[in-house]
Amino acid sequence: MTKQQKKYLNLGIKLLIVGLAMWFIVSKVNNQKNLREFQTLVNSIDPLVIRLTLAVVVVMMLLNWALEVVKWKYLSRRIEKISWWKATKSVFCGLTWAIFTPNRIGEYGGRVMLLRPENRASGAVAMGVGLFAQLVLTSVFGALSIAWFVSTYLPTPIEVKFAVWLLAGIYALTFVILYFNVHWVDYLVGKFKFLARIKPFFSILDQVTTKELLDVLLLSLARFIIFTSQYIVLMLVILPDLPFMPMTFMIFILFFVQSAVPSLDIFDFSIRSFVASNLYSYITTQEIAVMAIVSCIWFVNLILPAIIGAFFVMNVNYIGGNKS
Repeated sequence: MTKQQKKYLNLGIKLLIVGLAMWFIVSKVNNQKNLREFQTLVNSIDPLVIRLTLAVVVVMMLLNWALEVVKWKYLSRRIEKISWWKATKSVFCGLTWAIFTPNRIGEYGGRVMLLRPENRASGAVAMGVGLFAQLVLTSVFGALSIAWFVSTYLPTPIEVKFAVWLLAGIYALTFVILYFNVHWVDYLVGKFKFLARIKPFFSILDQVTTKELLDVLLLSLARFIIFTSQYIVLMLVILPDLPFMPMTFMIFILFFVQSAVPSLDIFDFSIRSFVASNLYSYITTQEIAVMAIVSCIWFVNLILPAIIGAFFVMNVNYIGGNKS
């Protein structure tokens, strides 16, 4: 392939990715009734308070993804040393890819494309460790919160409550054990001959130390606290009468369900809104307000970063390597 052909192919891929992302964003945001409900909802609150609250939520979003940049640079350093700027572009490109692909699978491709071609497969494995760390926290907090919910709000016998707590504890502990033994994946891949060709890409899992896994988990915990706080801040301002602890535990359940249900990022607001409205009906009659808040967070955390990522996508070389 000539340089001119590569140039046009690169341009075509970039335009396709950005075009798909923008089409999904515009079509879904225009049809997003809950965002319009949010606008109506905040009209009754002091405009200055709302502006400050939304500014805090947006700053939290930027901090959240900044921590993901730190985590990605940390995870990828064994494979390829990348600059902070390149790590930032990688994360936001991945977010743009993720928005129109099932279960965010495009985030892998979008992010590792900024690595050298020979490092992309190993980079995807390293990225998987970071995503798994996030999943561990979602699963642990979510499972325990579900047990609390069943015990608190559902009329169940004491034996059933005990069984639910036991299952939740085992479920949470299993995720923690699996995370701190990710090298088992490398071992299992090596047991299957038909996976021999991809075995070298998983060798990085055997090199990751317990300390490194703990560091990644702590960075993931910081992210988890931030995006939990986004919900809390909006709910405290718009629905100040909500009891704090039940409100927080239900946020954890919302995250858990969201991670467990296969979907497109762009349709996540439907799942979140449905789950949130049913959960929060136990502590408030303002289901529409809850759905509006959830949709606002969806827009800030997924749509805005995807739009930012669209600008980075145009600077990626999809045919060949990418300079640091």
